Amino acid sequence: MQKSYIWSISTRVFHALFALSIFIAFISAQEKQWLNFHVIIGYSILILLIFRLFWGIFGPKHSLFKDLSFGKKNIKEFLNHIFEEKTKYAGHNPLASYVIISMLIVAFLAVISGSLAFGIQEGKGIFSFLNTPLFKEMDLFGEIHEFFSTLFIALIVAHILGIFVDRLLHKKQETLNSIITGYKITQEDESIKLNIYQKIFSLVMFIFFVGFLVFNFYNPKNILVASKFTPIDYKVENQLFVKECASCHTLYPPNLLPKKSWELLMSDLENHFGDDASIPEDSNKEILAFLVKNSAENSTMQSSFKFLNSIKNQDIITMTKTTFWEKTHKEIPKEIFENSEVKSKANCKACHSDIEKGLIENENIKNLSTFK
Repeated sequence: MQKSYIWSISTRVFHALFALSIFIAFISAQEKQWLNFHVIIGYSILILLIFRLFWGIFGPKHSLFKDLSFGKKNIKEFLNHIFEEKTKYAGHNPLASYVIISMLIVAFLAVISGSLAFGIQEGKGIFSFLNTPLFKEMDLFGEIHEFFSTLFIALIVAHILGIFVDRLLHKKQETLNSIITGYKITQEDESIKLNIYQKIFSLVMFIFFVGFLVFNFYNPKNILVASKFTPIDYKVENQLFVKECASCHTLYPPNLLPKKSWELLMSDLENHFGDDASIPEDSNKEILAFLVKNSAENSTMQSSFKFLNSIKNQDIITMTKTTFWEKTHKEIPKEIFENSEVKSKANCKACHSDIEKGLIENENIKNLSTFK
């Protein structure tokens, strides 16, 4: 038995960065405010996948795709000798080969589907041009992304279990330690050595990876996360709308309610949530026309689609009465709405600082800790 150098520093750095990036991606997916950061991490994973693709083609032995073991014959042979200390696989065994390839493919599909969902549903990033009325069932793309993400978690579990099983059955091979040291115990010397081209490629890709993260740190609104939606100056769009509506409460963007809801609301201003908010008939008609023209049916914003799908044909004129609003705010403590800075559920601008500009951007949602 000999000590062989199996995993190069490039392979081990890739493994470490890939594992760390995946971990951060799952953590950042838990909060809406971190969505842009989540997307950037997704693209950094794509860079690592590109490196691994080329590394699997012209990298060192044991990292090459052609060095992986596939087929029923190899699996059967491996399982028949799984309890033996000696093994002929210096790199990945047949089961590990399938898991590794599956992880790379699924990770790629998760990144691509996530980018598409980000563009189609949020109207952001390089696929924001796909945020059109054509994609009515916008949730579909997010669900596809979640499917691949969940599948990837299952593959991670399989990968980790495989490592510990190998550690239990083939302890002398030092497979687990090789992830850090690069060395495994093999029957013959199967050490690898990087050539100059492999070293240069590894260095260039590492610099590109770090440079990508630095660029996004200093340019957080770049094309990869930029929104197609821009702030709206409602005073320019319709001054009367701002004068009559914003003088009493938050200036709610017209695209958050459907046409029917605006018609019901404007037809009964004498009983406007306990107040008489009556205005001259000509003013009412002008504001209603503006609201209908810019209602949820005529918007491709995700929030518009969500409210429209939640209200459907019901006689609802209050956003806080919709199932969509209740679902997205269910984890907010009651005390937050009673806070002196918030006062009620209707005070959307207390948390959504950009709502009166026609936007509800995730990154602009205030941290609830500021109200405690």
